[in-house]
Amino acid sequence: MLYYKELKHPQSNEWVVFIHGAGGSSAVWFKQLKDFMQHFNLLLIDLRGHGKSADLSQAIYKKEYTFKSVTQDIIEVLDHLQMPPAHFMGVSLGTILARQLAELEPQRVKSLVMAGAVTRLTIKSRVLVFLGNAFKKVIPYMWLYRLFAFVIMPRKQHAESRNVFVREAKKLCQKEFIRWFKLTKDINPLLRYFKESDLGIPTLYVMGDQDVMFLEPVKNIVKNHRHAILEILDRCGHVVNVEKPEEFNQLSVAFIHSQS
Repeated sequence: MLYYKELKHPQSNEWVVFIHGAGGSSAVWFKQLKDFMQHFNLLLIDLRGHGKSADLSQAIYKKEYTFKSVTQDIIEVLDHLQMPPAHFMGVSLGTILARQLAELEPQRVKSLVMAGAVTRLTIKSRVLVFLGNAFKKVIPYMWLYRLFAFVIMPRKQHAESRNVFVREAKKLCQKEFIRWFKLTKDINPLLRYFKESDLGIPTLYVMGDQDVMFLEPVKNIVKNHRHAILEILDRCGHVVNVEKPEEFNQLSVAFIHSQS
């Protein structure tokens, strides 16, 4: 089973489940814990091959790497804990997994908070994916990861976000990076389906105005999903929960309270 950590609130019955992105770990939520612990029970999960789940039995890595199978890893933890319906929070690729979980088992999901959401691959991101697939077996994965991190988070004020993800990505190995990168072939068909399918689950998108690769597609999806809300943070890039934690936490906590 994946590594997980529970932080329980003495009075609250509400749970928030945190899902990190590719190359990260649950450590990317460190600026959320203090504020969220004052209101909710928290469940932090490290995805397969990431963080403290990197040392798991090799049995889990023999499973097929698809968005559905990686999401089933999360569901296995929820089943083990007998988790009641909860609020799910994802960042970057973790937003795809949160949305996939809501698709597979909507009865588990009270609401979704999507930080730096990935809802469509633009031309720029498709070029990155093409280059990654072309060179993933011949170039050290950290070179590729640093390149991706810089392209997605290019500005000086994005440095902390880049450093957090690069630091956590170092815990991966080349083979694990390749396994995860192969998922990119499934992204566009899956995201196209998500755009067309409105589950009716209240969803808060929190995006940075400098998130040049992913902001515009989110604007388009919010127009078509009547249960979706978009909040845009000024002078902020892709990893909004790290760059603007105070604003992000305030918006997210208020939204979850409104759905509780």
